[in-house]
Amino acid sequence: MDHLLSLLSETIPKAQNLEQLTRPLLTLLSQVTGMESTYLTTIDTDQGIQRVEFARNSGDMVIPEGLVVPWGDTLCKRALDENRLYCDNVVEAWGDSEAAAALGIKTYVSAPIKAQDGEVLGTVCAASSNQVARTPEVEPLLTLLSGLLGYSLERERLVERLQMLNAELTKLALSDPLTGLSNRRAILSDATRLLALAEREHKYILMAVVDLDGFKLVNDTHGHLAGDELLRGVATRLQQALRTSDIIGRTGGDEFVAIALGTLSENPDQAQDMQHGAELLQERLSKATIGRYELGDGLDDFHYPGASVGVVAVMPQGMTADEVIKLADREMYRVKVARKSQRS
Repeated sequence: MDHLLSLLSETIPKAQNLEQLTRPLLTLLSQVTGMESTYLTTIDTDQGIQRVEFARNSGDMVIPEGLVVPWGDTLCKRALDENRLYCDNVVEAWGDSEAAAALGIKTYVSAPIKAQDGEVLGTVCAASSNQVARTPEVEPLLTLLSGLLGYSLERERLVERLQMLNAELTKLALSDPLTGLSNRRAILSDATRLLALAEREHKYILMAVVDLDGFKLVNDTHGHLAGDELLRGVATRLQQALRTSDIIGRTGGDEFVAIALGTLSENPDQAQDMQHGAELLQERLSKATIGRYELGDGLDDFHYPGASVGVVAVMPQGMTADEVIKLADREMYRVKVARKSQRS
């Protein structure tokens, strides 16, 4: 056992993650047990599956990494239920296991990998298509490995969980909770990024501000829930009107901002080129907001006459995101005044 402890003392300090710890331990387990395959599995009891994460194969029998099998059919579950560490006649003991029969397993040893609260996270196993005699070193080694791997696996799962939560928090911090679109903070960040990209690629920026005319009246007449449904409906239609590379966000209240990159043609009059691009985007977004919306509470056929949309096209040099949005905002108000005068 002393030489095993020596090997472990060399392996553990060098391991930076679960894989770096597991692979040399599987080699060690193979040497001690004389088994063809040694492997580490994880268990998802909610989904009822077991997955082989890492494996070492040195014979004809191969346990593939990434193999997923029903948890209820595994030798690991049978061994765990029976508190049985070692079996050199799998066909006789557990002949009902389809996975074992398919892999041709005759000798099998395993130990559960547990979290500190006792939850079974996985197993560390060795298997062979031959009958392999049990050695006195197997049981203490498996117990030691399962403890080491349990700590590492639990830590890695915790890190993954924290990373997932951080990603969710980041998304929430940059998203409008009502529509799921980018919020003002995210839009400003994206606009800054696109301005830099446009400057590098000699393109221009199209910035649009969309303001829902009559939105307060919808809220006052039909209630805030109806207003929320209108905002969600408009958000969806604006997304559908844009290219996948374009950016759309809700910057507050009933106002949306869209950003796109424009490509200059060989036309020597670049200003005309850019103005044409702005007019096309303005027309597309304006039309997208017009139509019938389902607002609930009997308002499944609510007709909305459309929003005021202001679009500007600017070259990125020397411009900030705030400056470009302010230009588009002024253009939106010009459109709003013109639309109001047409209705009166």
